[in-house]
Amino acid sequence: MPFILETVVATRNPDGSHHVAPYGLIRDDAGWILAPFRPSPAIDNLHRHPFAVASGPTDMRVVAGHVTGRRDWPLVPADRVEGVRLADCFGHIELEVIDFTDDATRPRFRCRVVHEAAHRPFSGFNRAQAAVLEAAILSTRLGMLPRDKVETEMAYLEIAVSKTAGPAECEAWDWIRQKIEGHFAAPLAATDASTH
Repeated sequence: MPFILETVVATRNPDGSHHVAPYGLIRDDAGWILAPFRPSPAIDNLHRHPFAVASGPTDMRVVAGHVTGRRDWPLVPADRVEGVRLADCFGHIELEVIDFTDDATRPRFRCRVVHEAAHRPFSGFNRAQAAVLEAAILSTRLGMLPRDKVETEMAYLEIAVSKTAGPAECEAWDWIRQKIEGHFAAPLAATDASTH
């Protein structure tokens, strides 16, 4: 199994703005592989401007926000490449595409690291943050999964949220829950963990 680092990646749009979205970077020796599912603006952007900037968010609301339509998070210029990173992040990696493998579903861009920097001390993991991340990923696969599978996963993840979440994680969780309930057009089944 590959090592996958969950990040928020910015690629440059034709008009000079940036497409910013959560992506898992796949470890590749000393570099990384970015493999967006089709359709994604990142694919055309990387062909036209072969650079990307991956940020490690400090707040899971950024990830939850992007998958639920809340995309207005502060950005600042990258250090070495023409791009942007999250203003509030643990660190970021600036990448240059060096190889491309096409695929009908998920093309792969092999990248070398141009620059990386740390911006804040990493103080440790929180189970609610991990649960929000998993729920965010789950919410992008609603068209592929049956409702009972989604409900089972959400009920399990909600245990960590109810036990360890702060206000930011609770807000992010609620955004994802609303998205999933909207997709199925009905509330998710209640669980004992629904008390956060």
